[in-house]
This record gives sequence, C-alpha cells and structure tokens, in this order.
Amino acid sequence: MPGTVLLLAAAPLGRGRLVDAAGVLPVLAAVAPAVLSGAVTANVVELADPLEPQAVLTRLRAAAAAPGPLTVYLTGQLHLDRRQHRLHLALARTTPATVRYTALPWHWIREELRLRSATDTALVLDLHADPETWRHVAEHGLDSGPHTAVYGRVAPPARRAQAEPAYMKTVATLLRSGHRPPLDVLHQQALSRIPEETRGNLLLAHAGGHAPGFGTAGVPPRPLQPDVLTPGTVTGLTHGAASGPAPGTVSGFASGTVSGLASETVTGGPLSGAVAAGYAPGPLPGASVPGSRAGGAASPDPHAAISAAVRGGRHGEADGIAARYEHDAVRAHGGGSEQALHWSEVRADLAMLAGDPVRSCRAWLAVAEARLGAGQEADAPAVETAVDRAHHQWARIKDTARARELGPALAELRLRVPGRRSGALENVRRQLGRLQAAQ
Repeated sequence: MPGTVLLLAAAPLGRGRLVDAAGVLPVLAAVAPAVLSGAVTANVVELADPLEPQAVLTRLRAAAAAPGPLTVYLTGQLHLDRRQHRLHLALARTTPATVRYTALPWHWIREELRLRSATDTALVLDLHADPETWRHVAEHGLDSGPHTAVYGRVAPPARRAQAEPAYMKTVATLLRSGHRPPLDVLHQQALSRIPEETRGNLLLAHAGGHAPGFGTAGVPPRPLQPDVLTPGTVTGLTHGAASGPAPGTVSGFASGTVSGLASETVTGGPLSGAVAAGYAPGPLPGASVPGSRAGGAASPDPHAAISAAVRGGRHGEADGIAARYEHDAVRAHGGGSEQALHWSEVRADLAMLAGDPVRSCRAWLAVAEARLGAGQEADAPAVETAVDRAHHQWARIKDTARARELGPALAELRLRVPGRRSGALENVRRQLGRLQAAQ
C-alpha cells in the first residue's frame, strides 16, 4: 500500500515573513518519495506558499483520507488570532490583523488527523513564531492531537529579519542519503547537526498523545491544552485565488468531492478516491474512550471496530457501535457533555460516509443546538463547524421534501451562527425559496 506525503511550506508575503519557508521545498523534493514516506512507494503533494486556507484544508483532507502511512512535512510560521487567541499557520496573504480569515487554524490540522492512528501518521515540523505567539506556545505547547506522532521544533523570533528553516533542511539532507530511520532517530540526528540553530527552541518529539516537548535545556513546558476540534468547510480548491465553487456545491458550499486540484504539484500518482467521502474511516482518538462500558473498566477502543465496519461497507453496524457508546456517554455524563457530543459527531460523520445526507444534516443540527444550549458562543469553532457541516450536508440532499423540512432549522441556526464565509445565510434562504417555490 503506497504512503502519502504532504510537503507544505507557508509564510506571508512581504514584511510579515519570519522564515523563508518555501526555500526548503527544493531540498525535500530531491528526496525519493518512498524515503519521504518510509513506505515502498508514495504519492507526494507539494504546496508552496498557498493563498487560501480552504485550499490547504482540501489537500490536507485528501492526504488524511488516503490509505497507508501519512507524513506531513510542514515549514512555516505560527500566529495567534487576536480575538480567540488560537494558533494559526500563516499563509501568503496573512497579516496580523487578518489571521482569523487568511491563515489556517492549527486545530483544523488536529481535526483532520483525528481519524488516523499515530502508528501511521506523523508531522515533521519546522515552525517559527512572533513574540506574542512564542510566549503562548512556550506556555501551552503545541497540541497536534492524541494520535499523531510529532517531531520538530518551534523557534522564537530570529534576531535577523528572516530565519532559515535549518531543521527541515537538515532533515531533508539526511533523507537524501536514501534511508529514512525511525523518526525519533532522524529527529535526534538533525538536532545533533544544528545545535546552535535550535538552542532555546521548543523541541517536539513524541509518538502520539499529549506529551510535552522539551527545550534544549531539558526543561519541559507546561502540559499541553487541547484545542477545540474544528475542521472547517471544504471550499476553494485552487492554489491561489479561488476559481469558483467545486462541482456539486450550492453557491460554494462543497459537497465533499475533490476535483479541479491541478494547481499544486502532485507526483507519484493520484491521491486515493476515499476523500470523496470527506473523511477517511480510520481510527479515532481513543486515549480515553468516552462512555466506557459498565463496571468502570476501560473497554477496548471501539473506533477500530467502527473503522473496520465502514471499510467493509457495514455502515449500519458502525452506527450501531457508535450509538451504544453515545447512549452510555449520555447516561454517564449528560446529553450536552463533550463525551456524548463526541459520539454524536462520530455518528454524523458515519451518516455522511454512508451517503445519507439527511441523517447527517439532522445530526449536525442537533450537535450545534446542543453546544449553543450548553452556553458555547456562536463563534466557537466547534459550533461553527457543526453548522457548516449541517449546511454542507443539506446542500447534498436530493429529496426536495426533506430539504424543505430541514431548511428552516438550518436558516435559523445560520442567523445565529453566520460562520466565516460571507453569504451563508443568504445561500440557505435563496435555496429554501427555490425549494418552496417548487412545491
């Protein structure tokens, strides 16, 4: 089974650029795809200074959905949005005032990889931060999810105007030998070659879970704080300016299919068609299984069984497993608890994978209402995500009667939760008007 490699180098154009991120891509591109992946063969996707966060999300989602091992080599800079103080990966158009809208939220990366396992999913990072962001990362760490192996560094602001991605270039140089050692060994080899360049950095080296990174002085930062899980919507499928909505969309709200992705460099063959379903049916985080079975003893992680059922086309069985755990979580923690909502979201995703947009839309609407009812803000990432996904699934409903039935509830939610894309409420109202006129 081939592996997948995503090479992502991103930094703002102009004076806001802290690191020459794209300068590392020629060195990485010179490494054989199989060596980059650690698999016998590999598909490689390269993104150089992308403009749109949705375009990056689409490629990340495609890579996460592909079967086989996934390695993401990510070079760039981190910024905090001034409103919610959440980490973002800066893109070409990002400025300090536009981080929330032009950068890639770090928790999107965490969310897209949540359906995978640390045994076959790794992030190799060379990240740089401005002073405010560096203080945040030094205090809170960098949470990439409980089931993703992470190796690399986060560097403080450089003394000179623009830093070099020395860590990633060293990793690439080592890999050009034609051999990829275990990533923990590769990480240590890279650090041993550039001790001065990484002095005082936050060094990340863990094989999955919320383990802290360690600085060169050996002092661990404070424990990592989990980010809220938010994938965002799938729109804008080009490298650069968007060229219009994706096929199967309603005014730009994507249907989950991926096409028209010719702008980035793709070598080694096409990505798996599994992305058409939106998410890979791989393992979900199970470090602590919500709603464990009776008796208080931790049961085996059910996500593996759900994954196997989906892969085998047994969608009813997969939903049944998730429904049992949702029931247990509601009884143990309440319907508005994160434990219960986790399983509600899993079931909404399973309905999408089963090709049932009505059930998926209804489930996401319920999740959004539950989160708002629990006092979460309308612009909270988890709330925005639930409404965006409900909108996404509503756009795929072919039964006009069912679409008319769910449309008013979606419109009411859109009034409260407009989301990040302008025109979302108008989109629902316009489409609902067409549906009602067709009666």
